[in-house]
Amino acid sequence: MYSVLKGASYYLAHTPDMVIHNGTTQTTQKKIDPDSSYLKEIGGSMREYEACVAYPPNQVYIGNMTPDDLAALPMPWYDKRVEAGRQGAFGEIMPEDEFIGMMKICDAFDLVKLNESFSKAIKAKLEAHPLVDNTLLAGLDKSAAAGEIAELVQNSRAEPIYLNGEVIGCVKAAHDIDETLSAHVIFENLVSKSSCVSSILHLIHQTGVNKEEIEYVIECSEEACGDMNQRGGGNFAKAAAEMAGLTNATGSDVRGFCAGPTHALVQAASLVKAGVFKNVLVTAGGSTAKLGMNGKDHLKKGLPILEDCVAGFAVLISENDGINPEFNTDILGRHTVGTGSSPQNVISSLTFVPLERAGLKLTDVNKYSLEMQNPDITKPAGAGNVPEANYKMIGALAAMKGQIQKADLNTFVEEHGMVGWAPTQGHIPSGVPYLGFARQEMLEGRIERAMFVGKGSLFLGRMTNLFDGISFVLQKNSGVSQGSEITEGRVKQLIAASLREFAGHLAGKLEE
Repeated sequence: MYSVLKGASYYLAHTPDMVIHNGTTQTTQKKIDPDSSYLKEIGGSMREYEACVAYPPNQVYIGNMTPDDLAALPMPWYDKRVEAGRQGAFGEIMPEDEFIGMMKICDAFDLVKLNESFSKAIKAKLEAHPLVDNTLLAGLDKSAAAGEIAELVQNSRAEPIYLNGEVIGCVKAAHDIDETLSAHVIFENLVSKSSCVSSILHLIHQTGVNKEEIEYVIECSEEACGDMNQRGGGNFAKAAAEMAGLTNATGSDVRGFCAGPTHALVQAASLVKAGVFKNVLVTAGGSTAKLGMNGKDHLKKGLPILEDCVAGFAVLISENDGINPEFNTDILGRHTVGTGSSPQNVISSLTFVPLERAGLKLTDVNKYSLEMQNPDITKPAGAGNVPEANYKMIGALAAMKGQIQKADLNTFVEEHGMVGWAPTQGHIPSGVPYLGFARQEMLEGRIERAMFVGKGSLFLGRMTNLFDGISFVLQKNSGVSQGSEITEGRVKQLIAASLREFAGHLAGKLEE
């Protein structure tokens, strides 16, 4: 019996100072030309927190607006504001000072040093946060002595922590000579861990699941923690689970560049379906490296820096309850080693091929969620409208296979596609932002089936020239819960599914 989607949370932290001091585009520019006009101008192009909160795509990300609401707004969106707060149906948009406080809370080795005045102020502020309990707040009781932070930054290669342009703390290196434990890497990893933990706390609050019932956690960000002997050994999953109070959970990390979350979701759904675990949590934090990634292009065109948020998400996969949407792990698309790298082959292997094997057409999927990149960010940077380009490829494939008329291509894109709204944090836009909305729409009976596609650029690691990709189908629940009686209707469903699978297998053999 298929596992189900119990809930999905989404989290943003507005981090303008981290854009300037920790984003790779900016830190690289400092090495190349520290006196460049770009570095002089970027500080004046950062959005205020209130503008970040009111930005329509961000409100879609946390669930206060729907993709349809966003599509109704003419582009560009960066100059438009909506009346909505920091809290949403799926999560929140946290200001930078509170996020720095979360970094200290998530610091297990006293590597984060904050000055006394900031520590006191942020502890008082986080006490009012509904998800931060006294156990977590205890991490803010330690503060750095006067002059200690300056000493660590100047003489011990510590990474400064800025707020409103002023140094209020630092992150120490965890080893004297190990570059994988340098202050810069520890800073990145603590940001990823903190945004991951915050996402988990929102998911637990949203679903009401008992923390002790979560048995396994899979973390699927694009960061890697380890030391000189195992640079990416992990384990972010266990570290985040510990901080979130998941005392009965174990876990591990899954990496696959942008496709990582979809790989992780397939594994989680399979573990629950197999009966290995009853509740598996898939989660990921964000990346400081990608803050301001397209900043130079944005400034050239007179835009503010739009990549000013660290993102995170968390998803709960559980045993079938007869209500929540099901992960149909019998319909899986795979970009195999032999698939090739042409866009048509990639899209076909991830959409048409698995659907055809299941006896379905491309038009039988109500919504596709691929690379849900925000076009407000990507178009000025020359990357175009990424979601729209993907939907046009799927539509063109449907036309080529005779499933729609060529003249209906735009209609296909409108009906089966969506505008993009997710931050450009690599793994964050890759399919998962729509999970929360898909669950709601299926529970309300508005859609029957959605396909989630993860695509990754493996060649970035210089180990292979291959692309990567995997996809799955989320479908409306059949109405039979785990352990309930097998009804005549369910038997017919199982027989029909088996016949479709056999027909697909037979068709594949005949093609061979």
